[in-house]
Amino acid sequence: MLISDTPTVEWISAFTGSLGFVILTPNDAKLITDSRYTIQAQEQVNEMPTVSFSSPIKVDDFISKQAQDMGIKNLRFHADAENYQRVTALRTALSPIAFEPVENVITNLRMVKSESEIAKIRAACKLADTCFEHVSRLIRQGAVEFDIQLEIEFYFRRNNAELAFSPIVVSGKNSAKPHGHASEKRLEVGDFLTMDFGARLAGQCSDLTRTVVIGEASDRSREIYGKVLSAQEAAINAMTPGIEASELDCIVRTELGDLAQYFGHGLGHGLGSVVHDVGRLTATSKDILAENQVWTIEPGVYIPSFGGVRIEDDVLITATGHEILTHAPKQLTILP
Repeated sequence: MLISDTPTVEWISAFTGSLGFVILTPNDAKLITDSRYTIQAQEQVNEMPTVSFSSPIKVDDFISKQAQDMGIKNLRFHADAENYQRVTALRTALSPIAFEPVENVITNLRMVKSESEIAKIRAACKLADTCFEHVSRLIRQGAVEFDIQLEIEFYFRRNNAELAFSPIVVSGKNSAKPHGHASEKRLEVGDFLTMDFGARLAGQCSDLTRTVVIGEASDRSREIYGKVLSAQEAAINAMTPGIEASELDCIVRTELGDLAQYFGHGLGHGLGSVVHDVGRLTATSKDILAENQVWTIEPGVYIPSFGGVRIEDDVLITATGHEILTHAPKQLTILP
């Protein structure tokens, strides 16, 4: 099998370069990269030999040569990891080796985390929690969305972490955009302020969302926030090995009642070496929760011209239930 998607290459080999492939057989494995990463691959990869190529050798020709040297007659690839153009080019280069797609052979294994991976996710979650505590001290009427976003990024960087994704910081009517972008808008009294951010620390990610109110919360704001929080807690309380992803989604929509019409995205996703790791919590998902998986739980309500609320935590599935890994306060918080 040829592994080409970067997160799975890293998961299998520990190699973090931008160009890498792993060829797997029942008895052998080999990491392929180019000359930019020869030394890095030798330093990072301990479980298999590494080989690299230099210009003018083409990557597809080099992959073909390695497969032939390993005596391979049939080579598979993840169906969702290659586009049509790449598959066509690789088939031509590999001939007469058969090159055919297969689904969910390696990626599903990534859903279950090792003790080491869980420890790293815990550390990334702790950093997200302290980031929320830090940035909350800077939030007040008149503060600018852009400035809050930059402070989040700077906080992670100065704590030796990468950004798991570009932070989302939206307020007022902008908070009705689930993946809105920070702007020059200043915070006003009565605004919802939604902040969605995460750290990538030692190769593992966190993903935290908190919504606060600026200055004063209206009765309508309190009602919406309370419903989202209640729905999120109901879903988390139901998380245990064996429950279906679609059932969790149903629990949230039932709890939201009439507000469910304003909840248009999935309930959550797997979390690991990438922020949107393998697994989805949606109404149509076939995923089933199992011990040592890590999931985000992030219901939201987004009302056009009014604003939106999203509350998100990272949750580890244990042998008998679950453990919440993020601990930033999530009761309704009103900041100056």
